[in-house]
Amino acid sequence: MNHARDTGARAWKVAGGEAGANYERVRMGCQSGDQKKAEYRRGNAKARVPSLVTDRGVLTETPAILAFIAQSFPAAALAPVDDPFEFGRAQAFNSYLCSTVHVAHAHRMRGYRWADDEAAIGAMQKKVPQSVGECFGLIEREMLAGPWVMGDAYTICDAYLFTLAQWLEADGVDLAKIPRVMDHRRRVAERPAAKRAIEVETGRAV
Repeated sequence: MNHARDTGARAWKVAGGEAGANYERVRMGCQSGDQKKAEYRRGNAKARVPSLVTDRGVLTETPAILAFIAQSFPAAALAPVDDPFEFGRAQAFNSYLCSTVHVAHAHRMRGYRWADDEAAIGAMQKKVPQSVGECFGLIEREMLAGPWVMGDAYTICDAYLFTLAQWLEADGVDLAKIPRVMDHRRRVAERPAAKRAIEVETGRAV
């Protein structure tokens, strides 16, 4: 991964920092449509972020990129890569974040992906505090083993959960109902890799 280039996704920047990976960050102006331009689509026909450009080709989808980092840097112990079942559990958690939680969140700003009718889009937006809140309620009760997602060891799952938990306030979720998730977010934010990732993205020290 020494020559990797990334476009988007705080989750894997945090994980990459934990692993000590070297990469070049390429900023994408998604609101201006950079991800839809021909140059980007040649590497990622999905016209979405993130993309990770490596010497072997382009990887897309956050769970896949996180797994790639964990397997590329086994000494960092960011996933139980030697235990197929436990690695599958980590993948199941990250897949839930990608396929369900992130999609529920996207209904707040990107309802146009699923409907053209303004009333339907408005209904999706109104539902977000409930739908995202229910997702995080499930994580709070059943999926966050503690102190980290998988238990005692910090993994790629923690970097990903931290990223999506950054959006809770804007999504209108009742934070008082998910104290363990909020404690998890606070503890990840205190880690040097998370601080560096946020500083690079925002230009502000944290």
